Amino acid sequence: MRLDYFASMAARSATAPARWRRPFLAWLDGIEKGWAIPLLITAFAAAWWLFLVIAYQSGDLHADALETWTLGRDFAWGNAKHPPLMGWVAWLWTQVFPLTDWSFQLLSMTNAALALFAVDLIARRFVRGDSRAVILMLLMLTPVYQFYAQRFNANTVLLAIWPLATYCHLRSFETRRIGWSIAAGALAALAMLGKYYSVFLIASFALATFAHPRRAVYFKSWAPWVSTLTGLVVLGPHLHWLIMNDGETLAYPLKQQGGFGLRHSFGEASMFLLGVAATLAFPAIVWTLSAGRRLARFVEDFRAMPSGLLLLFWVFVGTLVLPPVTALALGTNMPSLWAAQGLFLPVVLIVCGASYTLERFFTVNLATWVAGIAIIAIVVAAPIHAIQRNSVSPNERTYYKLAALELTKRWHQATGRPMVQVSGDDGLAFATAFYSPDHPRYSRPFRFQYTWGMPRPATLGRGWVGTCFAADPVCMDWMANVSEIDGRNIRVNFEVQPMLWGKPGIPTTIAALMVLPRGPDVGEPDELRSDGADEFSSMHRQPAP
Repeated sequence: MRLDYFASMAARSATAPARWRRPFLAWLDGIEKGWAIPLLITAFAAAWWLFLVIAYQSGDLHADALETWTLGRDFAWGNAKHPPLMGWVAWLWTQVFPLTDWSFQLLSMTNAALALFAVDLIARRFVRGDSRAVILMLLMLTPVYQFYAQRFNANTVLLAIWPLATYCHLRSFETRRIGWSIAAGALAALAMLGKYYSVFLIASFALATFAHPRRAVYFKSWAPWVSTLTGLVVLGPHLHWLIMNDGETLAYPLKQQGGFGLRHSFGEASMFLLGVAATLAFPAIVWTLSAGRRLARFVEDFRAMPSGLLLLFWVFVGTLVLPPVTALALGTNMPSLWAAQGLFLPVVLIVCGASYTLERFFTVNLATWVAGIAIIAIVVAAPIHAIQRNSVSPNERTYYKLAALELTKRWHQATGRPMVQVSGDDGLAFATAFYSPDHPRYSRPFRFQYTWGMPRPATLGRGWVGTCFAADPVCMDWMANVSEIDGRNIRVNFEVQPMLWGKPGIPTTIAALMVLPRGPDVGEPDELRSDGADEFSSMHRQPAP
């Protein structure tokens, strides 16, 4: 009965739309004219960028984003923790934009916008007009393209790369043209340079190709071999780097994610699937209510799925099934967050595979949901979040910039020289490298990042700063041990207090160990390697809990 009510409302709205709906209808008319989808994506990115700017007035960049910038300070084909793509992107971005919070927040939302644009490239292969907007707006109802996207790191850099690689593989499979095949191989390789988790995307491309009825035509062409060769060429320098550095980047995920029992891995696999389902729950409910009784056509629509969508279906099956199967087989962790960049696939399949187009009554309602959530987030949620981080429940990010600036001032007072290297609590060290006008180097080698290693005497002799939150006993104990290596040190504690819109926030105490440089010849920041390859001794303490 309620479905009939919605259907009658949709019919009435089609003949006599309410006045407030007319701007939305004019916007929908502009989709095939070429301006409406860019406007939607730009407005979404701009709105959520503004949300981030307001919400984090009393909170600095996430440590992941600060680490990304640190890894990208020097061009390299690899590092001991992550593949290099995120660092390359951050480096390119900072050649144009300043080192500020708003700049990196803009980078995050630009990446999200590019991801949505890439999804639209796929969608327009199968649908026209309103359905293109429906796909994007359903994705905008997930937390992926705003909250998840805000931390620009090895995971979120894949948001744009995965749909771009999928689009190029689709075009290569459909046309078997050399240009698309080269693009498919290059983007698949870039996905691997973003995070090795992308091996599941490449495996899914292979699965989809072998499962597709037209596989023989594809494999008789040059396309798959050109894609494979291109991918190996693009990956070649990184593979060489891995060989020359004993596979350091591979060791990090194996150490952090492996070594668990079957029971743990079964729980991880289950949570992976449940996390995917939870992320898609809201758009699924919206689509179900809008489609109504037409959902009964699902099986018939699935059987009539066109060739291109069938390929995407098998890609989706691979990205959904292969990660939990691998977790069970190898006894590893498999966080569902790692699947976020592939969640566009089920939305594209459902909307593009449907034999019907939603009435504009439902499409306009969906647009109001997307716009309304963004407006409420900016006007209500963002200020509340900022106030909470300042005056109610601050976290480490509340103090990053304040600590970096105060630490720099005290170093200058003690030495009269630029600060050249910093270590200690990772968040504070990354923040000092980013926010300090000296931009010192993060001096802990990433292969020792979680072992609290002791710096070499030669490292300390160049001038060195360690910084901790005074309430962190593990970091404070480590700093006390470092102070015993070199007697030319000054230990200081200082308080930093955030301020939001004229209202003081909750203060905290920062501890620092400043080891004074020996002699006049100390390296400037650009003369020190960003990976700190020679800066720690092999002697290290037990990992911090």
